[in-house]
Amino acid sequence: MRFRSLTLTIIVVNLVSILTGQQLPMGVPETVGLSSKRLERIGQVIRADVDNGRMPGAVIAIARRGKLVYYEAFGFLDKAAGIKMRKDAIFWIASMTKPIVAVGALMLYEQNRLLINDSVSTYLPILRNMRVATIRRDSTGADIFATEPAIRPPTLQDLMRHTSGMVHGNAKGNELERRYNDLPDSSGTIFLQALSRLPLYSQPGTEWTYGYGFDVLGLVIEAVTKEPLSEYLEHELFKPLGMTNTSFWISPTKLARLAKPLQPQDSSIPTQRPSFESGGGGAFSTATDYLRFSMMLLNKGRLGSTRILSRKTVEYMTANQIGPEVNVDRLRSFPNINGYGFGLGVAVRESYGIPGIMGSPGDYHWAGSGGTYFWVDPKEDLAVVFLAVTPGQARLHYRQVITSLVLQAIDD
Repeated sequence: MRFRSLTLTIIVVNLVSILTGQQLPMGVPETVGLSSKRLERIGQVIRADVDNGRMPGAVIAIARRGKLVYYEAFGFLDKAAGIKMRKDAIFWIASMTKPIVAVGALMLYEQNRLLINDSVSTYLPILRNMRVATIRRDSTGADIFATEPAIRPPTLQDLMRHTSGMVHGNAKGNELERRYNDLPDSSGTIFLQALSRLPLYSQPGTEWTYGYGFDVLGLVIEAVTKEPLSEYLEHELFKPLGMTNTSFWISPTKLARLAKPLQPQDSSIPTQRPSFESGGGGAFSTATDYLRFSMMLLNKGRLGSTRILSRKTVEYMTANQIGPEVNVDRLRSFPNINGYGFGLGVAVRESYGIPGIMGSPGDYHWAGSGGTYFWVDPKEDLAVVFLAVTPGQARLHYRQVITSLVLQAIDD
């Protein structure tokens, strides 16, 4: 009986090793201060929502004190086809690409190949002398646009903390927002040409406006390294961390592992390198791949024997970069980050109270519009990755649900 139990344990550990690409340290929840019984509430909630048609399924991976202690798949990979979710499912991680690209830029910063306070136009001259929109309304209520000089050029720091003025478009917004919404993405060159013809939405460094900063930052990385963004990240970040299923496209051999939403979407899935690799939202990944990335950040730039960033660089990245001179009204519109500041690619919590979700001062996170979410809590020595395909308002709901379900399981 003891032999059979040991054999089963070895099989489970080896299976996880296969799924994760290389071994991650395993642990039992109770050995790291988590309650297995309370963690069961995660599955109860997700299974109920799958049964009720609120979501197709999800994969969640939780690491605490350096050990992977919870790794489960729920529901369906493709509900319409009746295909069950698998732990190695691949998800479009959308804006969870941004922290990855921030790390890519910070690696170049450590090598003195770029400086955070440099103007964007230092690397992309086409964006030199950008002007800023001024908007007023005439007697009929119509928007009248003019421009004024920028008080200073946007910097790489502005790109990474969303204070560049390069706002995301809104098809139902004002004329300028609609023009940003229609920016072409057939190639990086065409994107930059169109962007250079638009005025900034706000003065650099004065307003938090979620935008195209990381798409531009990806092009900065390409200008510095003289190679495609995906190639640079592959040999400098993905391969060293063992992120074997993270890329800007899905090879045909892996398409069967792509998680699908409840309702079919029109977006096509790239099966080869796209002409424009969006640093703001173009990557695909798996739960354990992104957990490796998260654990590297939690460990201050190191995963196992692999050093990606220095401790001081991670501390800088995950510190609040928003000063009192910055208007944060738009930052407050996200329910799970109302009360947070913002670092370089991640929202950063500053107190136990104020935000409408539990957490610790210094925890940081970001999410993707398709339903993906990750967070790191250094005080609790905790890293969590939640991957689902729940676009729209549902994604905001699950960011809050998963946070509370994981943190309520702490029992130490």
